Amino acid sequence: QVQLVESGGGLVQAGGSLRLSCAASGDIFSINAMGWYRQAPGKQRELVAVITGGGSTNYADSVKGRFTISRDNAKNTVYLQMNTLKPEDTAVYYCAAVPIWHTMVVVPPSPSMFDYWGQGTQVTTN
Repeated sequence: QVQLVESGGGLVQAGGSLRLSCAASGDIFSINAMGWYRQAPGKQRELVAVITGGGSTNYADSVKGRFTISRDNAKNTVYLQMNTLKPEDTAVYYCAAVPIWHTMVVVPPSPSMFDYWGQGTQVTTN
């Protein structure tokens, strides 16, 4: 099993920046890809960014050029650097992980492949 804990959320003005962190523990070597989802009130949960074990990344169109996902394997942590934040970015952000036993033929992986989830961290942009 893998446990994921997000941190770094908060309140930021439009145009500002924020960096989210997701610390993984447990069977970290079973992780294939990691990603960030977000969910705003009344809206579907959407995939924001994904990074694979090989370093390939994928971003939602709405955040391309503004957000960057990265991994620090030594710290078992994935980050989401969010720049030029907009009010539309306001949501609860969730870290999620795809285990290695799911075969990904495309990036991003299918939502059903994310078996591990963090508790979420609130990001509010005004």
